[in-house]
Amino acid sequence: MTQATLAKPATRAETKNVPSAAEWLEIADTLAEQLASTAIVRDQTGGHAHEQRELIRNSGLLSLSIPAEFGGAGQPWSLIYQVVRRLARADSALAHVFAFHHLQVSSVLLYGNKDQIQHYLSSTVNQRLFWGNTLNPLDKRTIATEHPDGGYIFEGDKSFCSGARGSDYITASAWHEASQSLVVAGLPTRREGVQVHEDWDAIGQRQTDSGTVSFHKVRVQPNEVLLYPGKPWTPAAHFRANLAQLVLVNLYVGIAEGAFAEAQRYTLEEAQPWFTSDAVSSAADPYIQHRYGELRVKLRAAQVLADHAGELAATYFAKGPEITADERGDTAIAIAEAKVASHHAALEISNQLFDITGARGVKREYGFDRFWRNARTHTLHDPLDYKLRDLGRFTLWGDYPTPTSYS
Repeated sequence: MTQATLAKPATRAETKNVPSAAEWLEIADTLAEQLASTAIVRDQTGGHAHEQRELIRNSGLLSLSIPAEFGGAGQPWSLIYQVVRRLARADSALAHVFAFHHLQVSSVLLYGNKDQIQHYLSSTVNQRLFWGNTLNPLDKRTIATEHPDGGYIFEGDKSFCSGARGSDYITASAWHEASQSLVVAGLPTRREGVQVHEDWDAIGQRQTDSGTVSFHKVRVQPNEVLLYPGKPWTPAAHFRANLAQLVLVNLYVGIAEGAFAEAQRYTLEEAQPWFTSDAVSSAADPYIQHRYGELRVKLRAAQVLADHAGELAATYFAKGPEITADERGDTAIAIAEAKVASHHAALEISNQLFDITGARGVKREYGFDRFWRNARTHTLHDPLDYKLRDLGRFTLWGDYPTPTSYS
């Protein structure tokens, strides 16, 4: 499939002709090939990947999570995670930006009222909008104060705003001191007073645009408020954290798959056996074969657990406000299991890639280091120890993880 055959974004009149799940995956594979062609150079230079983000926009994949009634593709989260994984094999930074677009769409569906959902999601399809994130609940520097005419004023800074640069809309959170809770809104990124900084400078995930966004007396209209302060949190509202955690899982699995594939290619096409080995090729060396066997098991475990969690998430997300606390808890446990397995798989495979390829594998032209740097950067998102603690408590006492923005 060539770039010309990538699907156009669906409009309300075209929803009957949207691709099947298999065709969406084919589109994702084509996009992944396009991202891979420049991934090494872009990783080394960093900065904003405008051209590649436009490839994502033009692929039609931004409509995947939007229900058909609003002109979207109406695909389940299980498929979205498969797309995220395929893109992450080639470029986990752009896969992250793509996944976070859909996370913001889910925020509208989980937090918004009927009119807001209609407005934001129809506009996203018809105007081909790209969403970014400034919803960082741990960063309370952005303060929300009531406006006399309704709505709020947002003032302050927000960190780790993945995908905000180059986006059309953002979900934004601010801390409401009086109620000691969050306000969440959907805003145009170019709203007066919103300043997206170009200050993301990490060792990995270098093109996620995860820097700082500042809000300078930003006016938030009442109809832009998705979640009011002090509003009781339901299992459905807390389900966003499940979707976000599973984004990370599939990014890790995709990184592991990408590193594993690069190791295989190098072993079969370029590697030479160690001089004291009796093997005719590196692939015939029993020590190399042993490493591949161990890594394959770690990768398969992560894939299977991620798929299981993805199916649960898709099933329960489709229930909308009817999600129960137990369903949310079951999903959180499945995601914690997948998170642990994928975390270890991504770090170990991206590290052992160098043991397999040997000294020549460190040449910059191969860009093998990007897999480890991306995995190491992203696996620090939230401590793995707390996932293991949650799993231990569930095993011993049957307690679900306490719902937070990270569990």
